[in-house]
Amino acid sequence: MKRIAVLVLVFLTAITLLAQQPTRSALVTDRGLKPADFPQVKKLAENVYVFSDLHTLGYMTNDLIVVTAEGVLVADGQGSAAVTQKLVDHVKTLTTQPIKYVVVASDHGDHTGGNSSFPSTATFIASPFSKGVLERQAANDRPNGAKTVVPAETVADKKIVKLGGTEIQILYNGKAHTGGDLEVYLPKEKIAFMSEVWSNHIFPSMRTAWPTEWMSTLKAVAKIDANILVPGHGFIEDPKVMRDEFAQFSKALEYVVGEATRLHKTGVTVEEALKQANWGPYEQWTSKDRNAAIAMQRVYDELDGKLK
Repeated sequence: MKRIAVLVLVFLTAITLLAQQPTRSALVTDRGLKPADFPQVKKLAENVYVFSDLHTLGYMTNDLIVVTAEGVLVADGQGSAAVTQKLVDHVKTLTTQPIKYVVVASDHGDHTGGNSSFPSTATFIASPFSKGVLERQAANDRPNGAKTVVPAETVADKKIVKLGGTEIQILYNGKAHTGGDLEVYLPKEKIAFMSEVWSNHIFPSMRTAWPTEWMSTLKAVAKIDANILVPGHGFIEDPKVMRDEFAQFSKALEYVVGEATRLHKTGVTVEEALKQANWGPYEQWTSKDRNAAIAMQRVYDELDGKLK
């Protein structure tokens, strides 16, 4: 009888621990959410927030909002003017201070497509690489289409913005998901916004990535003294879970680059490599079906010296 009681206790303990495990998926549907539940705002610390909306691929796109007594800094926008306007409108519910700075941490359209909704008085900041991307994009804007905002200032290494007593560091740690990824770090609050250097539990997306340098960049940003890590895409959870997910993403990137490199050495084509590829523990990660082929091609291009 005592043995049965012990077994029951062990079973119940296992069930409890299982129930406490976080859902490891970036898809909002796996968390029981639907489009009507967005946008969402999460408070990270006093006067620090994350604004999130639903990406067309089914996961969240995140923006950082830092409110101070002398103005607001926003890192990244959303993919459309309408959703970015919702972000701007939400800032007005938090403070009467204007948005003074917009950091273009990622130059991709799902983060910059709505930048025209930010106040024209805001100063836009990007890396030199991203500014070049947006300049070329602006030159091809359609007369009646969305207007590309070209940043006025650039950060090649590190820029410190002191606003209303809050220190905000804008960092460039190397190429990653794009050639000009920036991070935003609040040293006092120990919060680091990673933008697309890291996406929570999403199979590495490499459409414009620099695969091997991305691995080095992740090692550099891992040294940032932050308790709260904020991804460009995916959920924001308990700090311990986020730190673990960041480490897992770093391992995933190394694994994907390693697998593609292994197949490249055998001399097979990208198409054949995709048939042979073993993605191991990352087979079930969000967007693997879409991102694996892109990653394979990108690593091949890097190894063949085609990335410029």
